Amino acid sequence: MRGSVHAPRFFSVPLKGHHGHSRDLSPLLQAHRSRALKCAADPIQFQRAIPMGCALEPARPLRSSDLFNEFALSPPLLKAVEALGYTEPTPIQQRAIPVVLEGRDLMAAAQTGTGKTAAFALPLLERLLKNPVQQRAPRALILVPTRELAAQVSDACRVLAKQLPVRGVLIYGGVSPKPQLDSLARGVDLVIATPGRLLDHLESRAVDLSKIEMLVLDEADRMLDMGFIRAIRRIIAALPAQRQSLLFSATFSEEIRTLARSLLRNPVTIDVSPRNAPPELVDHSVYHVDAAAKHPLLTRLIVDGDVRQTLVFTRTKHGANRLAERLQKDGLSVAAIHGNKSQGARTRALDDFKQGRIRVLVATDIAARGLDITELPHVVNFELPHVPEDYVHRIGRTGRAGLRGQAVSLVSRDERDRLRAIEKLLGRPIPVAA
Repeated sequence: MRGSVHAPRFFSVPLKGHHGHSRDLSPLLQAHRSRALKCAADPIQFQRAIPMGCALEPARPLRSSDLFNEFALSPPLLKAVEALGYTEPTPIQQRAIPVVLEGRDLMAAAQTGTGKTAAFALPLLERLLKNPVQQRAPRALILVPTRELAAQVSDACRVLAKQLPVRGVLIYGGVSPKPQLDSLARGVDLVIATPGRLLDHLESRAVDLSKIEMLVLDEADRMLDMGFIRAIRRIIAALPAQRQSLLFSATFSEEIRTLARSLLRNPVTIDVSPRNAPPELVDHSVYHVDAAAKHPLLTRLIVDGDVRQTLVFTRTKHGANRLAERLQKDGLSVAAIHGNKSQGARTRALDDFKQGRIRVLVATDIAARGLDITELPHVVNFELPHVPEDYVHRIGRTGRAGLRGQAVSLVSRDERDRLRAIEKLLGRPIPVAA
């Protein structure tokens, strides 16, 4: 996004349900609902969400009045919802969107793939739309840990804001800062950024954060893991004290709770899934194998199983590069993605993988949270992660959109302690395949 806001890749809109009656809504949402109902009377044809690039499968028509019962979203946002084809809210959307619309601070635990991007993007855009202000300084800030996640959140906001008079800019490192500076100089409403590059712009006075009304920290636990806490605190210090703040995290660790206490005011707390729970539609398996035999075993599993799309995780950047080279020599189409790769190389590798031009993508944990790949069938842990929670984040790339996925771990003798720690976290043993 160079000067225009990008919009959501996945999200959904609610059907009428047991919370849908107006008596269940706050006075603010009841009034908002009444205004919105006056603006929409035509039937809207909704469709089931399927991967981008495929034809949409028609579903039964819904009355537009059904769509306002809970969220009271404006017609332009509902048109964007219709275009993406979602009909029902996910649990995090069901619970978070009304809270954000009311202006409350929020602390929410939700795994990647639960629809949390739309849980904050929809109400954020709605509030910007309903309270227009003419100014060059941004009014909303979304902070994310990685370049890939920043681009995906930006894509999400661009789609949702397609019919809205909302300007935005995507800010991250690894690319020329000039387009970002040009957009900031012209004026934007929404900034989506990684902490490092945003702090650079803040220190050079290229961005004014003193008018921020809404702050979103997405995947806050990953930002802390990556050592961004000082940058985050310096950015927050530049924000006005009176603002709405939203914190989304996969876990509620003590570090996250400490950050929340310094950031949020009387927040609503939402936890839509058990702590560190793996996706329910993933089948786990373990192969006990010597370290030297992992590479040939991986090749055999991919070739013999005729697997067309596999995401493979290694612990180090060097290990990712070396494995990619070996798989390429085996005749497999492969690319590696990690922090040392340029942004252009990472973007091309991810796009080639999504489009099926390569069969195998080798990644480090730094990229695990930022990957959004619809219908990914297989994830392989070539090496187990140092931190058990990262196992959950890795396998969260598969078993999405209602489809089953496979998570395979190749475990050498020196990794068995890590395997036991993962099984303890999951609360059950992982079946042994061989």
